Amino acid sequence: MDLSRILEKKQVRSSVPCRLDFGGTLDISTFYLPLAHLNPAGFNMAIDLRTFVTLSPYSRGKIKISSKGFDTAEFAQGEAPFDHPMGLMFACAQYFNAHGVHIHIVSTSPPRSALGGSSAAAVAVLAAFYAALDRKTDPAHLAWLAHYIESSVAGVVCGVQDQAAAAFGGAHLWQWKMGKKGPAFERFPVFASDAQARKFAPHMLVAYCGIPHVSKDINSRWVRSFVQGKTRSIFAQIIHITRQFFQALQNKDYTLAADLMNKETRLRLAMTPDVLDRTGKILFERAGQHQCGARFTGAGGGGCLWAVGNADDISALKQSWQDLLHSTPNAALLDTQIDVRGIMIE
Repeated sequence: MDLSRILEKKQVRSSVPCRLDFGGTLDISTFYLPLAHLNPAGFNMAIDLRTFVTLSPYSRGKIKISSKGFDTAEFAQGEAPFDHPMGLMFACAQYFNAHGVHIHIVSTSPPRSALGGSSAAAVAVLAAFYAALDRKTDPAHLAWLAHYIESSVAGVVCGVQDQAAAAFGGAHLWQWKMGKKGPAFERFPVFASDAQARKFAPHMLVAYCGIPHVSKDINSRWVRSFVQGKTRSIFAQIIHITRQFFQALQNKDYTLAADLMNKETRLRLAMTPDVLDRTGKILFERAGQHQCGARFTGAGGGGCLWAVGNADDISALKQSWQDLLHSTPNAALLDTQIDVRGIMIE
């Protein structure tokens, strides 16, 4: 499909948020189908480090993608390799058999920060194409479409929580299950209103450890141990802890939430000690010293940690984390809060 003429009349811009998470991995069907009797659930909250996608007209028969941190790539229609560093984005464009388009991606989150940035970008790309073609869709459709495209080209099992957070925004408990016609999710908001969500900011803290993460190895080890039957009881515990964490946040019991967060992190460390790098382990220990909870984002192994606690404790932890990160190359606290907005089209 030639988009050059359409985009000459109207440039399209979309954006979606990244996310923080708790109880991850359970959004992978390898986990939530065998554990269906336990009502598997995960928790995440979208944050205002958004990913922006702009579609501009380009040469017919060609598709071009540019994104900070990657070499700009251009291929003829239908010839882009999906194992390219931006293969997922090319695969999203191929879904529309698109050409005559330049896809420009700008992410406001650190590179490979384990905040779900690549999956979020896929949602933003798909949303932009739908807008350019004047096709109506819904957030759930785009989340699942992005998930299935990523799963088809990634070469590893993939979850859907990143795409769901990007599509809907806000903070939710997600119940993963098999619906009548295929996999489905049910979402339960933490906060009764957008105003309440924004008031959560003093109770959270996010740090980038300065070392980009690579999640495939840790994720594959979790999957392998689960398939082998070695860790199913641990993931059953994680389901229970995740639901308790959601309820603690709803009840504004941040002391309990912090304790549950640390408990879940320790279970992950027992399975995969390298889920926290050296800096991450120190950040985790300092969180406990300040009566806060801390957890890696995504599959860990570098990237970000986030913390939860009472406002005074978070304030003290902020200074402690700042002192540590000051001496760590590329590390920093991230100025962010819950983003109640999901997909946005300009």
